[in-house]
Amino acid sequence: MATQSDVRRVALSLPGAQPVPGRFAFGVQRKGTLKAFVWVWMERVTPKKPRVPNHTVIAARVPDLAEKDRLLAADPVKFFTEPHYKGFPAVLVRLGAVSVSDLKTLLTAAWRSQAPVDLTRGAAASAAATGVVDPQSRSRIANRRAAGRSAHPGSRGAAARARKGTRRRKGRFKS
Repeated sequence: MATQSDVRRVALSLPGAQPVPGRFAFGVQRKGTLKAFVWVWMERVTPKKPRVPNHTVIAARVPDLAEKDRLLAADPVKFFTEPHYKGFPAVLVRLGAVSVSDLKTLLTAAWRSQAPVDLTRGAAASAAATGVVDPQSRSRIANRRAAGRSAHPGSRGAAARARKGTRRRKGRFKS
């Protein structure tokens, strides 16, 4: 069973992570903006009234909606969602149902989805040096490469440009 102090300890142990001012949330700086990767769930207890923090549940970012669906289907006791998060890559996690090791894995993946590339590469290099391998990211990269896409989501490699029929000109993509 994990607690908020476990969330704080794990989140702040990640490179570049810092608390978000004014609420129980943790983020990482990306392009000058603090991007939250985990925060307390703000539950709407009474309709048409402001949301209130539910300290037994956290919201955590996931890499994409497919991963969100996989987590929700895998263990509905630990993970759930609400209509507010429909179409948004985040899951709600019941702290009482999740172990500290599961929490660490989840928060590391959440951090990785928000952290800048140079920070994640540095973390991966230090993990490789110590012998720690993140199987989730390894399989995600392998799946993207097998599908003919770049290992980094959001980037357009030569294969993506060829499929789309675009070419690269002066550092920009031209249709």
